[in-house]
Amino acid sequence: MINKIFSFLVLVFGFVACSSDSEGGGEMPIEDIEVSLDKLTFGGEDNLNASFTVECSREWTAYSNESWIACAVSGSTVNVTVSKNDKYEERTGSVIVKAGSTRQSIPVTQAAKPEMETGEIVVPEGYRLVWHDEFDDKSSTMPNEDNWYYEVHGPGWVNNELQTYIAGKQGDIQTAEVSRGTLKIHAIKDGNSVYSARLNSRGGDGKNGKGWKYGYFEASLKLPKGKGTWPAFWMMPVASSNWPDCGEIDIMEEVGCVPNEVSSSIHCKAYYHAINTQKTAKKTLAGAQDEFHTYALEWDETEIKTYVDGELLFRYKPEDYGARNEQTWPFNKEFEVKLNLAWGGDWGGMMGVDESCLPATYEIDYVRVFQKK
Repeated sequence: MINKIFSFLVLVFGFVACSSDSEGGGEMPIEDIEVSLDKLTFGGEDNLNASFTVECSREWTAYSNESWIACAVSGSTVNVTVSKNDKYEERTGSVIVKAGSTRQSIPVTQAAKPEMETGEIVVPEGYRLVWHDEFDDKSSTMPNEDNWYYEVHGPGWVNNELQTYIAGKQGDIQTAEVSRGTLKIHAIKDGNSVYSARLNSRGGDGKNGKGWKYGYFEASLKLPKGKGTWPAFWMMPVASSNWPDCGEIDIMEEVGCVPNEVSSSIHCKAYYHAINTQKTAKKTLAGAQDEFHTYALEWDETEIKTYVDGELLFRYKPEDYGARNEQTWPFNKEFEVKLNLAWGGDWGGMMGVDESCLPATYEIDYVRVFQKK
């Protein structure tokens, strides 16, 4: 009896083992996936769309392994879109076609963002041009809105200033004008009010909320005349709040009551003018109100330096004043460029204002942004 049972078990298990071998070890058959191409190649700023087809014996889908690559499946077609490459380096990723447990990867390569043509622009050594406005577009008398946007505020908004900032033009009053190759910001008296403009840069992608972290920033400026004028070329964080904790970089400021004296400053929680601790440097620049001069900021992760006509004016490194911390160095985020002409206020109006000098004009030949390679 025992021998019969043993013989039966041997027969059964032997049959099962043979059946497993004949089924390929119990695994599902591998699906066949055929795609119409073996790689995808895109430009840095154009040719951002492509597609390929898939043939598969069962249900399938497609996805990407990078956030800059988007996939959409339509029937047997995969439509692939990539965002513009804002880096000056080629980047790679993949589109993956999935069917059951099978994956097939299609390499994706996108070219680097192309270098800007510099023409006669002098590029500082070790830098590349990433954004600029030469104000030479003759198609409009208004600043290019791909490069600039306005702030609109009434008098007293900051520093007890007297002007009303408008969006470049209001009725017959035009406070921001492009003509003969320069941007002109006008302070204009109309009735009992003085109107002016405050322009903020849009970043390289042409949208608000995009600035630059570190770089070399340069502008060629001719300053307005008259007691009460207060022109500035300066920077604030894109996401600015809780001043002065957020940080402020003043590349160039001048007040008409002290003509031709230009200054550079920084403001942060530890150092700002309201508590008389701001870090500032100034110089008298003959002809600042009669001719163009260049004003520049060189800013990296260690320090801030400003220049007038290529000569160092101001240097700020927090370790020189104590320590580097959030209160002394908030300059580690994206900032945007600002150009404005204020009227009066705590500093611009410290000796009163002279309305006989109105209209007054702050003239900008160019603004350029360079970043390290």
